[in-house]
Amino acid sequence: MVCDLCKSGDAVIQLTEIEGSGVRQLHLCEKCAAERGVETTIGAAIAGWSPTPFCNLSRNPSFSISKTERSFLLIKSMMALMSLSSTAAGARVSRLGKAHFPARSSKERQFPNCRQRSKGVLECWTACLSPSPLHYSTTPLLHHSVIPTTARDLRIVDETPDYVVVDKPPYLLVHPTKPDGQPTLWKELRELLAFEIANGGQVSIVNRLDRETSGLVLVAKTSAVARKFGLLMQEQRLKKEYLAIVWGWPNWETQMVNAPLDRQGKHEKSAIWLRQTIHAKGAPAQTEFRVERRFTRSTSSASGARTGEKFALIRAIPRTGRTHQIRVHLASIGHPIVGDKIYGPDERLYLQFIETGWTPELEQQLLLPRHALHSDKLAVNGENEWTSPLYVDLAKFCDGLQSD
Repeated sequence: MVCDLCKSGDAVIQLTEIEGSGVRQLHLCEKCAAERGVETTIGAAIAGWSPTPFCNLSRNPSFSISKTERSFLLIKSMMALMSLSSTAAGARVSRLGKAHFPARSSKERQFPNCRQRSKGVLECWTACLSPSPLHYSTTPLLHHSVIPTTARDLRIVDETPDYVVVDKPPYLLVHPTKPDGQPTLWKELRELLAFEIANGGQVSIVNRLDRETSGLVLVAKTSAVARKFGLLMQEQRLKKEYLAIVWGWPNWETQMVNAPLDRQGKHEKSAIWLRQTIHAKGAPAQTEFRVERRFTRSTSSASGARTGEKFALIRAIPRTGRTHQIRVHLASIGHPIVGDKIYGPDERLYLQFIETGWTPELEQQLLLPRHALHSDKLAVNGENEWTSPLYVDLAKFCDGLQSD
């Protein structure tokens, strides 16, 4: 693409320029951009400010826009970031979707003549348009995430106008439970899909995962699609599969557990309010289990190293969707999930963890700081299917295994 001003140089930046109440877009070469005081990093720049760390509207008295115009400029700038196109060279960038332009998302594109910064990461000069003082920042795209540490590894697996499939890291809550500002998948998705929400969309998480469970989560972007997925779940046409690492070697290859579940505290005293149990008055629950692999590995205890401890990698296919269903059913047949604080060796370990956090004593008994459960496959109506490799901490646990 040729520069709109000099008509000779190759355009390396798209400039959103304000003229009175209107906005126009220019494609500039590096030289013309420099003459206008714009840093030539890929993205959308806004003429009228120099790229200083902080800049107030009052520094340019001729620049004054209403809230409506500010919103219009915000959308136009986001469109500029998403519409850069064209000719060349292999630098990869994702389209942006947060309202104030932090890094976003799934659909990577090829861009020409893009300047690569440190560690091969493309960067974008952006402006945060809000009534407060303007802040300019150089935002790393895609490879260096700006979301909090617990959500840093959130990965987009697939995305369409109707839905997005994400690979949730462990320890990330799905929905907020307290007004304490902790990162949650729901919050990250609302920021990720800010552009869609601003245009009438929504965030509807179709399949919930426990905080410690990693893996695939399907998210509808509109109410109509959310209803569609909800009906498919009721008709059991939305299939989910999990991988779990369990204690011991099962003496079977496949096993179907059909045992109703209910909250334990409804029927007997329980120190853990959410703990589930098998009970005749509970809701029907059915899970199919298949042995993927048996292996041994050395573990340690207070009395010293234990060699040849037996474990198995199990594929779990829930036919219903009850709270903690896979964890309870595996524990009920004598193969609790490694790292499970509630349904593992002793439920008091969960209470101890709440009080002290993760300790060497807990590690000796649980081996892993989270339960070894991963959502590895989703399929919708036999048409779409997504998979996710075993999460890194669980894969490491299986390293050096001796398969049976």
